[in-house]
Amino acid sequence: MAFVAVENISKTYNDQGSRIGVPVLRDVSAEIGEGEFVCLMGPSGSGKSTLLTILGAMNHPSQGRLVIDGIDVYALSDERRADFRAQYLGFVFQQHHLMPYLNAIENVMLPLATLPLAAIEKRRRALEVLEKVGLAKKWSRMPNQLSGGEQGRLAIARALANEPPLVLADEPTGTLDTKTGDEIMKVLLDLSARGQTIFMVTHNPANAALAHRVLYLRDGELEPTPGVVEARSEYCRSGRG
Repeated sequence: MAFVAVENISKTYNDQGSRIGVPVLRDVSAEIGEGEFVCLMGPSGSGKSTLLTILGAMNHPSQGRLVIDGIDVYALSDERRADFRAQYLGFVFQQHHLMPYLNAIENVMLPLATLPLAAIEKRRRALEVLEKVGLAKKWSRMPNQLSGGEQGRLAIARALANEPPLVLADEPTGTLDTKTGDEIMKVLLDLSARGQTIFMVTHNPANAALAHRVLYLRDGELEPTPGVVEARSEYCRSGRG
């Protein structure tokens, strides 16, 4: 059984002032194995963000099912689905969304706030994930005291704080220079090597070429992925692979 199963999912938004719906996803099906690193590519407006929010248990599909670890996510009540997100999912955003008034360890502890854990256990877990991303010695730094790459790694640490089986990343290198982006990709690849399941939206074919598998979305439908083999070769020639 696949760890994540997207089963014939479609999504239609109602156009304001019209009874005609606007289809964004059309009968999308895909499977992701446990510990797999999968990238989603496609042009702007192809439905990538919509599919990511559906995988994130935040956007009810118009039809179809999302099954994660045997759980039919959208058959859950709103309250139970919120609990599911807290237990199963970690999110990494393009803009990081770090709290500027909290230091590194406090940012990482944010997802643990509602968990029934002692404060000392929350701190231990936060330090553990900071160690994973190479920031343990900078636990007391404020976000503005960290480099762009360090801020990205801190965002990943926060996503890992609740030990989620599935990490969803939305263009995590999209606003970064090449060196800093490579730094973030290395962290994600290291996590994948340790068995973390990762689903990442990206426009960067060189980054996508490092994944186990690439899905390509165009006009709301999955189709064969163009250009990934060539991107992988170019990435390796550049000395980054």
